[in-house]
Amino acid sequence: MSIRLRLILTLTLATLAVWLSAVVWIEHSTRAQVERVLDTRLAEAARMVSSLLSDRRIALAETGEIFTTDAAPGYLRQLSCQIWSETGALVGQSSGAPEGPLTEARAAGYSTSVIEGEDWRVFTVHNAELGLSVMVGDSIAVRERLVFDVIGGLLLPAAVILPLLAMALWIGVSRGLRPLDRLTEALRQRSPQDMSPLPLAPAPPELRPVHQALDGLFARVRQARAHERDFTAFAAHELKTPLAGLKTQAQIARRAPDEATRQAALAEIEASVARSDRLVRQLLDLSALEAGEAEAQAVALGSILEDVRRDLAPLAARQGVTLAITGGAAATLPLPRVLLYTALRNIAENGILASPADGAVRLFARCEAARCVIEVADQGPGIPAAIRTRITERFFRGPGAPVGGSGLGLAIAAAAAERLGATLDFPAPGAERGQVVRLVLPRPD
Repeated sequence: MSIRLRLILTLTLATLAVWLSAVVWIEHSTRAQVERVLDTRLAEAARMVSSLLSDRRIALAETGEIFTTDAAPGYLRQLSCQIWSETGALVGQSSGAPEGPLTEARAAGYSTSVIEGEDWRVFTVHNAELGLSVMVGDSIAVRERLVFDVIGGLLLPAAVILPLLAMALWIGVSRGLRPLDRLTEALRQRSPQDMSPLPLAPAPPELRPVHQALDGLFARVRQARAHERDFTAFAAHELKTPLAGLKTQAQIARRAPDEATRQAALAEIEASVARSDRLVRQLLDLSALEAGEAEAQAVALGSILEDVRRDLAPLAARQGVTLAITGGAAATLPLPRVLLYTALRNIAENGILASPADGAVRLFARCEAARCVIEVADQGPGIPAAIRTRITERFFRGPGAPVGGSGLGLAIAAAAAERLGATLDFPAPGAERGQVVRLVLPRPD
């Protein structure tokens, strides 16, 4: 359902509900007022007739004769009067009054009776001086008609006004939503490549947050597109270098004059393939981190450290670096295993490449009450303070970066840490040579 139709229906139904509530309230109030006024009229009429009889202003008929009075037009269907003697004889009545008594109740005051299937309201006055009872009553149907006439006076105009009101609401809502229509049309005519801010135009206060949110979205999309372009360009550049090396070394190996030259060329080819393989794997890791949701599971920190050590053992052996676990926490944390493994593997891989031959890379984990800390310490030159804030940028390689690196390892680790809700720290090197990379994981209660 459109916003326009929803608003119109809501306003129309709300107006109708208010109108009907007013009708119900007025009906209840009118009925109470009508009953009070007409009951008062019955009492006043009965007392007036009794007073006129006492003053001899109304002559009673002789015994056996019925006294009747003439009434004005329309009076017959409103009030009826009967005068009864103490012996139960009808000595007078108004014209149009029922044949039988208006009420069987003999006590003075109000009573309700049924005459010929019709409900009547009756007031009785006893005139002790004359030994007479004066009964004045009216049909309750007359009262209902009066209330119905009042309610009809409200409902009939409503039947005419509500369609006009709905039309006025449609026009008003349509005019009120016109700025939204203009915004919709502007977005519809916009090309997919146009990520510029929306043109400044007068807008209702309700639409300004929408304008601001759209401009913010366009800015983020521009940034994401630029990031993707840079990523593609950097990835192509990084892949181009080892591929060019592969081609050159393959040509050298084919034309090598001796076995030593051929073996050297093949070693370079192997190194270029390893570098290309590492770069492709890191690109896939980065893509997986940005695209998917990993499920949390119970992960033993010691098991993760052992998996990283075992998987990187061949690389460490080729580099002549010792990779060891010097402390492993026995704690188990609920987290996505693949994220923690990816972060630690890339940190440790960077440490192996940065460490000199005969160096060592140490893996260590400890847990406290509210957190678990995992450290990877190498014996490389360390990260200079000037570039420490940029070290997690993609494809960023500082001066003196190890050969074979792509500038993606720590960027992947930082992305995985963010997904884990962890922090990645690079404390300044201490007295010992090397760099410590610290991953701090929150520990749930």
